[in-house]
Amino acid sequence: MKISSFIYNEFMESIITLLTPKKVTFYLNINSTIRQALEKFDAHRFTVVPLIDDEGKYCGTLSEGDLLRYIKHSASFNLKKSENVSISDIEHYRPYQSLKIDASMLDVFALSQEQNFIPVTDDNNIFIGIIKRKEVIKKLFDDFSNKDK
Repeated sequence: MKISSFIYNEFMESIITLLTPKKVTFYLNINSTIRQALEKFDAHRFTVVPLIDDEGKYCGTLSEGDLLRYIKHSASFNLKKSENVSISDIEHYRPYQSLKIDASMLDVFALSQEQNFIPVTDDNNIFIGIIKRKEVIKKLFDDFSNKDK
């Protein structure tokens, strides 16, 4: 695939400029219960969230769809019993791929076509934040708008 030199040059900068840091990102611990996940999804209105382990390492994502499939396939779902079931025990349909902090903007651009956000990790797979698709689109718009200025 031939990439225009404008896009290539503009996307070689650091992805850190698009990063929403972990401290302001909603995520769940992989050991959270289904009840905790349902409560957080309801409170924050997100549809997919990153999962991290006790050491802060990225483990994948959990979606509303994952929770709904679990509820659908549970013969008798009980909210009280969901307090004893870990989200690590349910099937995760389509975990989001993460990128390392030193990934290129071209990697970000390509992956943002498939995912609403991109989990970002350091060299030890420690979750450090996300890049939202909205920020990628804004960057593209800004770069193309300012191209002739």
